Amino acid sequence: MGEFPLKILMVSSEAIPFAKSGGLGDAVSALAKALFRLGHDVRILIPRYYSIDKRQLEQLEGPMGVPIGNLELWTSVYQTNLPETDLPVYFLDYEAYFGRSGIYGADSQHEYMDNPERFALLSKAAFQLCRKLSWVPDIMHVHDWPSSLVPVYLKTTERNSEFKDTASVLTIHNLGYQGIYSKEHFPFFGLDWTEFHGSGFEYHDALNLLKAGITSADSLSTVSPTYAREIQTPGFGFGLDGLLRHRSRELVGILNGIDTDTWNPETDPFIPAHFSAENPEGKALCKEALQKTFGLPVDPSVPVIGMVVRLTEQKGIAEMFGPGYGAVPEVCKTMHAQFAIVGSGDAWCEKELKTLSHLYPHFKARIGYDEKLAHLVEAGSDFYMMPSRYEPCGLNQMYSLRYGSLPIVHRTGGLADTVENYNQDTGDGTGFMFDDPTPRALYNTIGWAVWAWYNRKEHITLMRLKAMQSTFSWEKSAGEYVALYSHALALHASKR
Repeated sequence: MGEFPLKILMVSSEAIPFAKSGGLGDAVSALAKALFRLGHDVRILIPRYYSIDKRQLEQLEGPMGVPIGNLELWTSVYQTNLPETDLPVYFLDYEAYFGRSGIYGADSQHEYMDNPERFALLSKAAFQLCRKLSWVPDIMHVHDWPSSLVPVYLKTTERNSEFKDTASVLTIHNLGYQGIYSKEHFPFFGLDWTEFHGSGFEYHDALNLLKAGITSADSLSTVSPTYAREIQTPGFGFGLDGLLRHRSRELVGILNGIDTDTWNPETDPFIPAHFSAENPEGKALCKEALQKTFGLPVDPSVPVIGMVVRLTEQKGIAEMFGPGYGAVPEVCKTMHAQFAIVGSGDAWCEKELKTLSHLYPHFKARIGYDEKLAHLVEAGSDFYMMPSRYEPCGLNQMYSLRYGSLPIVHRTGGLADTVENYNQDTGDGTGFMFDDPTPRALYNTIGWAVWAWYNRKEHITLMRLKAMQSTFSWEKSAGEYVALYSHALALHASKR
């Protein structure tokens, strides 16, 4: 049980570089790659969305029938390898469900109403794919609500099949997204109505896919230790805190790593000069390039506060930019600092960023996302602002630490687990933290960072050095997941 190597199937709605809407896609591919490097037999299954060119893929021979509900849906499967590895990635092709421009909806505001059917097909197809490959995994590792039906099927329709010894692990990347839909979709799943309650689907007379996954999975994880504790409280539990407390013995928080090949200031192809903790000189050139690129006054003596952000409520955009009460407009009026912001999302906030860019020569924002610009912001900033209301793990604060841009963060989730608060007596720490997610607390903490910049220059140098020596490797996280898999297999065996 849990012998080396393990056979692991990752079932996900996203995996980079093929499909990504947020950090989920990064985490799935990076974890799979790290597990593969440890010698495990890891494979990934995602849908083939319209944006994934099947001409670049190899088709598996013959169609694949997927029995679901009263239907048998005939699908195709394509395959390639994760870049720079021999790790197989499989793509479920079913035009009626996945031949669309978006992953979850046409845009962030409009989700597809048949999402329960789309992702039920993905979950059911995971078993058919394994049969087609004559490969039965030890672990089926699923991610967030889109693949949460896999643990349900393992516990019900597949419990006496060739998958009887396969254990399930569900990772919650963001509890704020649960897959809540009308219960009219339930018959499509092909489950007895007794499972509507028995497998945990019922949620205020609607269907909650993540709740069913949490109820049914052998083991649960989330993406930082602090977030694992937070989601068991009413303030962060989004209505599922009671269930998560009930399953707390099976829930662990494992901090995500970062891709240290892509995010490395010593080799980054997107930045104008390379630098490291040992040779930090190149950072000043990156700051100059950032100021020029954004149209900010070029002045090395003024601190630059950077940010690359999805403009959503979770990220604290109201506290930052709310007209008439946000912290940042007040900072622009009262402090000698510059801002370089890259972001897109809520229309009101995009409009506010444009307004601030016109009002203040020391505030500049770019609407949209640009990979090269994102790397330049991380490399050229002195501080990096990340005041999320909640943050399961967060990646940008880890990128920032690696690039010597000291984070200004709300003490929550993965931010609390990765940033060490500044001690102004000793100069120790790697960033600046606040506990109360309000505009006033953010304003004061930005003020604290700016004060340290002008009055404790030697502390900033010490903090930057310590930040750049931080390590967030996926290898450590992968080792913790292997331990979790062994635990899940033991739990699964004990139930049988």
